[in-house]
Amino acid sequence: MLQSSPRSIPRLLIVDDDDLVLELITTRLGLAGYDTYAARDGIQALQRAHQVRPQAMVLDLNMPRADGFEVLEAMARSPRTSHIPILVLTVRNRPEDVRTAIRLGAKDYLTKPFEDQQLLRRVARLTRKPPRGPLGEAVPFELDD
Repeated sequence: MLQSSPRSIPRLLIVDDDDLVLELITTRLGLAGYDTYAARDGIQALQRAHQVRPQAMVLDLNMPRADGFEVLEAMARSPRTSHIPILVLTVRNRPEDVRTAIRLGAKDYLTKPFEDQQLLRRVARLTRKPPRGPLGEAVPFELDD
């Protein structure tokens, strides 16, 4: 029986300064079969992005040391991180925040609070891989928003 290699499991970097939100998101995406890594502020996010080389990132905007907009700008400037698709996940829902995030390189934008299925769909689009369970089985989720 063939086993999937660890390289086929999408690595995700989850960035949020709220420990409860960070734990919720990393746990949920881990259960969906993603290899998750965490960062608690913008500076740590940039360091981890270079170390981990994730296939995608879930990024909060309101953070200490460097906010999400600064992270988006820095990642877009670096050849090592400019290709990483980023989902902004934040409480900020003003149209100008959405436009700024997209202009700075975010591929998607989701506001808190969010539904579990919304997060799974958005991350699956970023990674181009549907979520998988711990035994490699498909995790059911709706494709339509």
